[in-house]
Amino acid sequence: MKPVIWLIGGTSEGRRLVQELAALPVQLFVSVATDYGASLIEPHPNTTVMAQRMDLAAMKQFLQEQQPDYVIDATHPYATVVTATVQQACKEENCAYLRLVRPQGNAGDYITVHDFAEAVELLNHLEGNIFLTTGSKNLPDFTGVHDFSERIALRILPMESSLQSALKLGYKPANIVCMQGPFAKDLNVAMLKKFASKYMVTKDSGQAGGFEEKVEAAAEAGAKLIVIGRAAEESGSGLEEILTLLRKKYQ
Repeated sequence: MKPVIWLIGGTSEGRRLVQELAALPVQLFVSVATDYGASLIEPHPNTTVMAQRMDLAAMKQFLQEQQPDYVIDATHPYATVVTATVQQACKEENCAYLRLVRPQGNAGDYITVHDFAEAVELLNHLEGNIFLTTGSKNLPDFTGVHDFSERIALRILPMESSLQSALKLGYKPANIVCMQGPFAKDLNVAMLKKFASKYMVTKDSGQAGGFEEKVEAAAEAGAKLIVIGRAAEESGSGLEEILTLLRKKYQ
């Protein structure tokens, strides 16, 4: 039987890992949270994609059944709950765990806040339109911004559930952009200008998440960038480091 690798996460680095690892003589399982995330992964004969959210019990059961050589955590830097759960499952089942760490963006001319609540508090002391690029999960937080339905334009993934969530919360249809990123600087500039945005709110998603392009776009469009910082500095390995390790073992 082929050795098993379990990769968790739907980030761009995760998708690249799938392409590279599928070329190795292994059985690869890939977990993503949604059907949309699964649709972005190219099919390979030795790759099984699972679109489902798993709690600790489900993760432990999967580890017991498949006995992977490695579990690779390629979840988003802000998916801290998922990462903590994966780490606990691997510890309890004595399975080798690799964390793929996305480098943080370079420092720039922007405001850093610690969390979404602090971002909302700041925006309530400011006037002008806001372009929100933090995803759909935290849209409820930003309904706490005064006049949010008029002031906030937002960009989310092209998923029906995300759009329905935004509409139910009261965001205006004309202010909702559904697109898959990352985005070039010029497209960010065009969107900021279209919505006359004085502020752009984002996460520090690193180079792979288009963070540098947002920094440059905000500067060019004359908008102030507000960045929600990461909870903590993570320890782990870069993409090339993980690839080198696994190629040496399996090639």
